[in-house]
Amino acid sequence: MRGNLYSSGNITRIDGPLIFLKRSVNVGLNEAVAVIGRDGQPRTGRIAALDEEYMTVEVLESTEGLSLSNTRVRFTGRTPHFDVGPGILGRIFDGIGRVRDGGPPIPAEHSLRIDGMAINPAARGKPSDFIETGITTIDLMNSLVRGQKLPIFSGGGLPHDRIAVQIAGRARLRGQEAGDFALVFVGIGVPHHTAESFRQAMENSGALEHTVMFLNHASESSTQRLLTPRFALTAAEYLAFVEGRHVLVVMTDMTNYCEALREVSASHGEIPSRKGYPGYMYSDLAALYERAGTLRDHSGSLTQLPILTMPSDDISHPIPDLTGYITEGQIVLDRGLDRKGIYPPVQVLPSLSRLMKDGTGEGYTDPDHPALASQIYAAYARAAQVRVLASVVGEEGLPAVDRQYLAFGDAFETAIIHQEDSRTLEESMAAAWRLLNMLPRDELSRLSDAQVEKHLTA
Repeated sequence: MRGNLYSSGNITRIDGPLIFLKRSVNVGLNEAVAVIGRDGQPRTGRIAALDEEYMTVEVLESTEGLSLSNTRVRFTGRTPHFDVGPGILGRIFDGIGRVRDGGPPIPAEHSLRIDGMAINPAARGKPSDFIETGITTIDLMNSLVRGQKLPIFSGGGLPHDRIAVQIAGRARLRGQEAGDFALVFVGIGVPHHTAESFRQAMENSGALEHTVMFLNHASESSTQRLLTPRFALTAAEYLAFVEGRHVLVVMTDMTNYCEALREVSASHGEIPSRKGYPGYMYSDLAALYERAGTLRDHSGSLTQLPILTMPSDDISHPIPDLTGYITEGQIVLDRGLDRKGIYPPVQVLPSLSRLMKDGTGEGYTDPDHPALASQIYAAYARAAQVRVLASVVGEEGLPAVDRQYLAFGDAFETAIIHQEDSRTLEESMAAAWRLLNMLPRDELSRLSDAQVEKHLTA
């Protein structure tokens, strides 16, 4: 560690979590620093901006008690790292990798850069294989594939936190590799009571044994919030590409991350872009999302399920808009379904998993899975069209087959979308086959005659 200490004479201003200093030593952007106040306790920070004359330090903890006359800064000579080791599973950390569960520090075997491993794009493998989440609208119709990044688009007040906990508690791999499954659960900018509910839910379900949790509280520094997903993804990369596990990362709420990015960018005096967010938000989000994937020469994999709330339920808002460009699909939650008491309120028609075909069907789930998903999706889409027509001409003015589709749409929402408990894929498929019995056989154009004969009653 470098011994260079800045005296108070080098610090020109302290503004919230930012310390502005005159530059008199050779340092690098994003270098980790220790900020020492009158109490002598070091606070973690990093260099966020610099030029030939000045530099800006982001303090990742409270700046209470710091002043121009009693603050010093020590430089470490390296970017922030996270010390990891085999004992990391079952542990709870704060947003910058410090133990938060009252246990001892992790016996470290590796110290990894939090900005990610350097991966040659040519070394990446093709995402494949099926991860069961326990949610029918995902498993059956928008399947999550190992190595994929599949976000959940929610709205304020919708039960995305409940969904996150449910997936975290029930997600599993099928087959021989199930024992190598691990989870990284990340709460970004969450209230204290929400963080505690996450912890209790994971402990009560038994999932904490194969989980690493990172909980960043809403009361903590916005600059710390920017590093929370980076520390979490570093732990995930260690589990996936060092220990060879198949890791699912659930991150909630990425909107809190983007709000922190906007706040910190504004404090730096940067020129804002769309809705005040910095112009580099796309590349910043990509740097996080693109850490998902598989590698040809490694047995592990890293799958991401980020959750974000759409401001004003606007799917064209910069946060979901940019996320959609980077990721491979989206699961959309619907306020109308939530008002009907349907849980989870997944809006099936705009939801999509672009890699579903790479992890379902023969050899992965069930040979009839893709055809069944296609048929039930097409039938529900037809039901949605009939609902619009019925709102104009009335249900009595519809042909008999359209009235059947109208009944199918209602039954689909109550029997397929709505679920009290988690379902296995087999249970989800069985419910879908039963539902298709409501429609005439000549309407089931996505199924083969053999599939109809095998699964549908006469």
